[in-house]
Amino acid sequence: MTAPLTFGMFQTMGLSGSWRLPDNTTPGFLTLDYWTTLAKRSEEAGVDFLFIADDFGYPLIDGEVSPTAVEHALLFPRGDPSMVMSAMAAATEKLGLVVTMSTSADRPPALARRMATLDHVTNGRIGWNVVTGAGQNASARLFGEPMKAHDDRYAAAEDYLKLAMTLWEGSWEDGALKVDRAAGVYADAAMVHEIHYDGTHFRSDGVFTVPPSPQRTPLLFQAGASTKGRDVAARYAEAVFLAAEPDAVREQIADIRARAVAAGREPDAIKFLIAGTYVVAPTHDEALALRETVTAFVTTADAAVQYAFFTGLDLTKMDPSKPLQSTASEQGRTNIERFTGEDAPTVGEILEEFRVNGVMSRPFLGTPAEAVDQTVALMEHTGADGVLVQPGPTGDSASFFELVVPELKRRGLMEGPAQATTLRERLFPAGSAHLPPSHPGHALRVGR
Repeated sequence: MTAPLTFGMFQTMGLSGSWRLPDNTTPGFLTLDYWTTLAKRSEEAGVDFLFIADDFGYPLIDGEVSPTAVEHALLFPRGDPSMVMSAMAAATEKLGLVVTMSTSADRPPALARRMATLDHVTNGRIGWNVVTGAGQNASARLFGEPMKAHDDRYAAAEDYLKLAMTLWEGSWEDGALKVDRAAGVYADAAMVHEIHYDGTHFRSDGVFTVPPSPQRTPLLFQAGASTKGRDVAARYAEAVFLAAEPDAVREQIADIRARAVAAGREPDAIKFLIAGTYVVAPTHDEALALRETVTAFVTTADAAVQYAFFTGLDLTKMDPSKPLQSTASEQGRTNIERFTGEDAPTVGEILEEFRVNGVMSRPFLGTPAEAVDQTVALMEHTGADGVLVQPGPTGDSASFFELVVPELKRRGLMEGPAQATTLRERLFPAGSAHLPPSHPGHALRVGR
């Protein structure tokens, strides 16, 4: 493999699992310097985008916040990543910036306005990770609302996305913006239209007040690998994040691609990125020792808390020698379906998997050359397009930038863009800044 891969840097606006290490930087996550420094390093390295995940939830056990989550900083605390996007945009010129925003929190016009504004101030470098939200039992409780069923949340999310795209694509014609000072005409009123949307969950009548941004619709990301999540991804996503064992990832990618083609999209319309952590050092033995140091901080109790956050299932109440005794949950399906089926692991094995790897798959481990060999093998086995790089032991991915990136570039697997461009054009160089014709959002463009 010699063609460049796609690389994104993953972060949450919170602490990483190895925050207790002396050189871990994530305790500074509520400072602008933390984010602008990370953005600059990401751009200098030549990665394609920096992605910040988000949710309003936190781990609940028996309906109450888990003391272990608070004490050990497990998926807790959190800040609002949308607040640092502009600062990172000002500190960079080429780096893509992707932010998670839940379809369960804001109403569609509010989110559409925020994303369109961000696309303007980033010169078209913004992406939206479309999620229904993690930790739904806690977030619904926080908002004072009943928790919707899993598939109902996805149905509402699809309706939400359709309305958002209608606002971005359907209100302003190309060329409507004039800014003619001499004539005193800012925009041609005949080319600015009300949208009329009447969906199952949302309706809207009115004008979208933000002029068209460089991409109009931000690049659309999605991360759910449940059956319903795959279906939505196949129809709308332009990039999908996956985290599972290699054979499962290969099956998921093949399935989503087939669904996308069946929906009328091109076979290469979606970039698939596998979540991966790089635990690397100059020697193999040093990397192994670092791995042991990091995983030693995590207990089985910590693993149970994290699993409960993603699935709503309390593994501590199940027989550790047997497979999952209950799979009924409306919270999240990905990490339930991941551990069911033929040769399903025992509850004890699931806990150990979460203890050493968390929600992600096994790390790329060893020297830089070994880690890149493992990366190439995984890409070839699964058919994926790249890696969503999880924070390393320092939280800021320093070892990835300093050790892995030079090896990737030496092999021609990573290269920065020749010039600043939109995020959509960066990931799809043969396309344009706007949604391609095979995407359902393209048909919403007014005046096309």
